[in-house]
Amino acid sequence: MSNQVRVRLAPSPTGYLHLGTLRVALYNYAFAKKNNGSFILRIEDTDQNRLVDDAVENIISTLNTIGVDFDEGPNKGGDYGPYVQSERLDIYKKYINELIGKGFAYHCFCDKETLDEMRTAQIERKEDPKYDRRCLKLSKEEVELRISRGDSYVIRLKMPDDRIFSFDDAIRGIVEINSNQIDDQVILKSDGFPTYHLAACVDDHLMEITHVFRGEEWISSTPKHLWLYECFGVQAPKFVHLPLIMNTDHSKLSKRKNDVSVENYLQKGYPVPAIINYIALIGWHTSDDREFFSLTDLCHEFSLDRVNKANGVFDIVKLNWMAGMYIREMSNEDLADKCRPFFENAGFDVSDQRKFLAVMDNAKDRIFCYSQAIEHSQMFYKDLSFSEEDQEVLADADSQNVLKYFIDNADNIPWDDNEELAQFIKAGSKELGIKGKKYFFPLRISLFGSSHGPDIPKLFAILGKNETIQRMEKVLH
Repeated sequence: MSNQVRVRLAPSPTGYLHLGTLRVALYNYAFAKKNNGSFILRIEDTDQNRLVDDAVENIISTLNTIGVDFDEGPNKGGDYGPYVQSERLDIYKKYINELIGKGFAYHCFCDKETLDEMRTAQIERKEDPKYDRRCLKLSKEEVELRISRGDSYVIRLKMPDDRIFSFDDAIRGIVEINSNQIDDQVILKSDGFPTYHLAACVDDHLMEITHVFRGEEWISSTPKHLWLYECFGVQAPKFVHLPLIMNTDHSKLSKRKNDVSVENYLQKGYPVPAIINYIALIGWHTSDDREFFSLTDLCHEFSLDRVNKANGVFDIVKLNWMAGMYIREMSNEDLADKCRPFFENAGFDVSDQRKFLAVMDNAKDRIFCYSQAIEHSQMFYKDLSFSEEDQEVLADADSQNVLKYFIDNADNIPWDDNEELAQFIKAGSKELGIKGKKYFFPLRISLFGSSHGPDIPKLFAILGKNETIQRMEKVLH
């Protein structure tokens, strides 16, 4: 095994990058950078029935967008490739044959019906359901005969009986599991592809992986992996079993029930730094417990001793709050650059940079993702429609007088000075003798389409002279 820290992210391309997988990626990346090590991307595509066509491309593009750059992997290369498991089948075959030759693995010809019957009978006897090793008793000649006639089979790993497997987990300390609790795992499927257990162990050994970051659900499988390494006569990597990510009701974060794809949050326009910041904090904390930090800060701060043992909680309300805080720290120019594609895709002309920056300034305090800006800004870019109640307000004689006052004084309004503009609008109320809702509602409705919205001076500033007057003239009788 290498003396240099080498870690890997090994997602299955059965869907887009998951929030939980992103957390594993962030911790791997930060740990590698902190220790001057290497971060490897490996695609584990041995489950051929569940592959999603563009999943690999999505995983790579999402990591690039997030800023988590791998040192070795698909499309990048390296000295330990190939980095896609379906391209490594000959390698696994060599190790399978070695295990069979040493008596550590055996052929199993049992079909699904046989296995189901076996499991049902064991449950009825109140036994732990596991393979009863009936095919282990087959002679070499019987195995060769069944293979020659085309019988379907898998290869199982023969676990030792009544043995305590002990390992020092980086998060949980010493973990001990008795082998009697563990089934003889299938390590080669009937389609010729290895299962995760064999392929991951072989690859982690050959790629000289020093630390394996993965979810705590893999703890119960670790004895199988330790046994495989022992059978091969090689050293096992250090295991880092991370706590699970749960919903606020403590149910498991699930692809079926939750919006768990990182791509979904990127498409909605959540700020990337906020995604990184929030996901990293689910199960880990900085030395000073601060809430806001960058990816660079994470790499500098990351330490395994500050990873929690308890499960973390994904709280969309907290993510939205954090994303909003990041947006409010952005300049109007930067926010405009991020939001512009969403407006253009929705068909809005945002070529007037002065107006668009003013629109961004208005939206900034109201949103937590860039796509939301449209909801709070589209009224500045489309023809307004009015409810019956708003039409009645606009038709009122006082309302008409208010609108006519501003149209008539368009050239006297200090459009370019916010303070003087606010004073001018305030003075208009006094001059007309119209106060409160009777004064402000017709202005806001005519310019914004609703009696509730931004302050009147802000509406004037966003729309500018020409558009402000044009909108008033449209509702002047």
